[in-house]
Amino acid sequence: MALLGDAAMVLFYDFEGDVADHDEWHSVEHFHERLSVPGFLRATRYRATSGGPATLVLYEVTGVDVATSPAYLDRLGAPTEWTRAVMPRFRGMVRGFATVAASAGFGLGQAMRAIAFTPQEGADPGADLDRIAAQPGMAGCYLLSPAPPPPMTAEQALRGADRPLAWLMLLTAYDTAVLEGVPTKLPGTDPAAYGGTYRLTLTATAEEAARTPPPARR
Repeated sequence: MALLGDAAMVLFYDFEGDVADHDEWHSVEHFHERLSVPGFLRATRYRATSGGPATLVLYEVTGVDVATSPAYLDRLGAPTEWTRAVMPRFRGMVRGFATVAASAGFGLGQAMRAIAFTPQEGADPGADLDRIAAQPGMAGCYLLSPAPPPPMTAEQALRGADRPLAWLMLLTAYDTAVLEGVPTKLPGTDPAAYGGTYRLTLTATAEEAARTPPPARR
């Protein structure tokens, strides 16, 4: 499977004002900062082409225990000056850790369909995962089961309380057109109020961050 760990942290949010301000901070400082925390393996940012919120960030991690690790909580408890300037402009944050409940397909596609939902009693939310992933044009596809919400931190306080993460199906494709035929609602589920189709804008691994000094602020 394309994901580098057995768990992930996923964030959905909007940003008030010029998104270029967000992207400079996120690309120059924040990715390096997160990928320096033990347990963070890869960070990927997506931008919505339909649905929303506008930004989706996927952090692949070794396990959901990263959410309460001392190194991660220390980082969240001491936001940088740049983070303090940017975070108050975040809107409608959905954030949480999740385990990888199922996976299918191969590779990381340039486009993603993110389907957030609550399973109905007795439903198997991953029943169609193999069938969807087998379609021409699809790449790696994943079912994520949410973990308990992470604790409130100083960084979270800058933007206000986060909404908890629902179950997620993340379907990536190298042919963006194939996602038009992927359903936005899964059988036996109740849709959450967020999700959509996203395009990849930046990805980096912890190994790359360790080898590469953070870029100078532009």
